[in-house]
Amino acid sequence: MSFVVNRHLKRSRSPYCAPGNIRRLHIAINSIVSLGAGVCLLLVSFVNPFYPLIAYAAENNNPGGLVDIGGGRKIYLECRGTRSPTVVLISGTRGAHDDWIDLIDSKNPAGAPKPGESAVFPQVSKFTRVCSYDRPGTTRNDNTVTDSTPVRQPTTAQQDVADLHALLTAAREPGPYILVGHSWGGLIARLFASTYPDEVAGLVLVDSASEFLRTSLTPEQWATYIKATKKLIESNGLEAPDHARTLDLLHGTPRVRAMPIVVLNSDKRFDFGAGGPETWPAWRTAQDRLAKLLNAKHVSNTNSGHAIQMEQPLLVVDAIRGVVDAVRKAG
Repeated sequence: MSFVVNRHLKRSRSPYCAPGNIRRLHIAINSIVSLGAGVCLLLVSFVNPFYPLIAYAAENNNPGGLVDIGGGRKIYLECRGTRSPTVVLISGTRGAHDDWIDLIDSKNPAGAPKPGESAVFPQVSKFTRVCSYDRPGTTRNDNTVTDSTPVRQPTTAQQDVADLHALLTAAREPGPYILVGHSWGGLIARLFASTYPDEVAGLVLVDSASEFLRTSLTPEQWATYIKATKKLIESNGLEAPDHARTLDLLHGTPRVRAMPIVVLNSDKRFDFGAGGPETWPAWRTAQDRLAKLLNAKHVSNTNSGHAIQMEQPLLVVDAIRGVVDAVRKAG
């Protein structure tokens, strides 16, 4: 759960890189991301899951729209495709739904991501239903803030789980779900699977946040990381995950039940906010321990930096297809 690395380098090319901004970071520096004091945190909001849908029509191919989840709040959701199980794509810190629609040009990694047919969202829609959404305070790849109703920051992964459950319920998107989470989104996916075990049939974790990072780092490095994450809290309401509180709340959470799970991790070094290049082995160790804990298929040779879904989308698509096939076969 530790992630200073989640989103992208601010499209505005802000001098500081928020932890959730790793993706953009990747774009700017190819496979080596320098987050500096940037850090990505974990969050969630507690919402009654049984709120009526107001601004969203659940069609097989919906261009996307705002879903009323109650309490005066709306969250943007976009779904496409048919068949079960439904795949839900969960972006990392400050990442919007277009993290799964856009691609990084390997010939111009410093350029802005652009939509591509080989991206995860359009490819998955060809063999099952797929949805992606915008958490409060997230930004699109064109550097614009999403339309989802802002919430008070920082937030926790537990709050994000509650929001996601309320969103899927309001949008009438039936389970079981296969949750695909990148970075901070991976923690949200795991916690959702623990909280609603009967609604989740499989997981794909894409360079996911891991609670094991805390023990893989030295105490000094962990303190540096947490200090960096706190710098994400801004007055503009952008997403700022609270890693420390999320970890505290994680204690006592039921384990994820046995199900098809794939863990993919980056194999190109990047700085995730805990210090310099010397902290990279700790990231890899945390991924190894996460895969072991979940008894997951572990793919560690990805030829990718942190944003695997945009650098090597077919790897993510293949992992999702494998889990979808396993769930259908078991059902």
